[in-house]
Amino acid sequence: MPIRAPHTSLPSLRSRLLIAAAVWLLGITLAAGYLMPSFIKTYLVDQEKHQLYIYLDELTAQIDVDNKGNLIPPRALSNPRFQQPYSGLYWTLNVADNELRSRSLWDTRITGDEESGYAGPNKQSLIVLTRNILLPELDEPVTLTVAINQERLLKTLNQLTGGLWLILLVMAGGILCLIWLQVSWSLWPLRRLQKSLKQVREGEASELSGIYLAEIRPVVDDLNALLFHYQELLERARNHAGNLSHALKTPIAVLNNEVAHLNVQERSKLEPSLQQLQQHIDYHLGRARMAGASNILSAKTAPSSRVDAISMAMDKVYAHRGVVLVNELDSDLQVAIEKRDLDEILGNLIENSYKWANSLIRVHQPEQTSESVLLVIEDDGPGIDDDAYQSAIKRGVRLDETTPGTGLGLNIVTELAHSYRGELTLCRSQLGGLKASITLPKPRK
Repeated sequence: MPIRAPHTSLPSLRSRLLIAAAVWLLGITLAAGYLMPSFIKTYLVDQEKHQLYIYLDELTAQIDVDNKGNLIPPRALSNPRFQQPYSGLYWTLNVADNELRSRSLWDTRITGDEESGYAGPNKQSLIVLTRNILLPELDEPVTLTVAINQERLLKTLNQLTGGLWLILLVMAGGILCLIWLQVSWSLWPLRRLQKSLKQVREGEASELSGIYLAEIRPVVDDLNALLFHYQELLERARNHAGNLSHALKTPIAVLNNEVAHLNVQERSKLEPSLQQLQQHIDYHLGRARMAGASNILSAKTAPSSRVDAISMAMDKVYAHRGVVLVNELDSDLQVAIEKRDLDEILGNLIENSYKWANSLIRVHQPEQTSESVLLVIEDDGPGIDDDAYQSAIKRGVRLDETTPGTGLGLNIVTELAHSYRGELTLCRSQLGGLKASITLPKPRK
């Protein structure tokens, strides 16, 4: 099974909570920033209109006509601004072609309509109220108009809007900071749980310790129960493997000694069965030992030093063959594999190369990813046929019966690599022999 692909980067739980809070907080701030100025403007306009209605009533009370049916100019209204030219407060009286205007309008008129807006002197934007009244002396109604410049109102509104936006932004920033503190404080137990898991992974602790909140405590208890069960299984596997090894070692040795004293014909009948029995025992004991790595979560081993150690041992065993092993691995390179398991992997591959190489074995690392390391062991031997690569890693398969061995080496390597989520592949080497490529995980940071 190949090394798993790197996880797709996802936002953290803290980021998700903060983004969600920021989104709804932004929505509320924008809604308040746009709706509240509208409410304030409506309130201020209503206040201005309320005052205009007072002036309109005052003007209505002073309307009168002379004997000829002409409007009599009203007396000065209570607000002196009606007497100041272009003061921003105006009135007009209209009946047929007769129009009376306040002194404040001077030589100008109120123009515009309700849809497009009203304009006064110097293009002032006006708030306008009108009223039509009927007088007994006149055949047509009299139109009363009172207007006020709303530029001061709009200026006040702009100042209020600016201050409101400043208050809303400061408030939103403060709330977001408080939410960040709340989220950080709420997620703190998870950080502590992460630290405890890291201690377990690195072999510094055997269980998760500490006091956790009620929502997290059941998860911690279940993880501790799982870790305890896992450790118990590992210990049981190691004990069973050791007991089985000792229990079978003596009977098999006795059987081998007895078979050695038999004649050739009888010995040829029994030796294959004993060899097959030994293969099964070696295979299943190897698998039991694989499952018994006590610190597999925190494993960290340097392949370069293990290759050197295995090479020194193999140089003594195969000294008569004159094979040279070239170790090109970086001494700082590490893989996340328990030392004994890495020795088993490299030992089987290197010993296989020592058996078949003519003169040279090369161990190197062509590439690595963020989560895996690729180790390559190749030799200049005869190699194997292209169609035999898959069968070579099957249990008990020996491609050459003349060479001593059990046929379990490459299969054990495959099983060990698989237990660490790695992979073994075989192909033709550029040196002419077999090229074994083993993918192994890198230690976690």
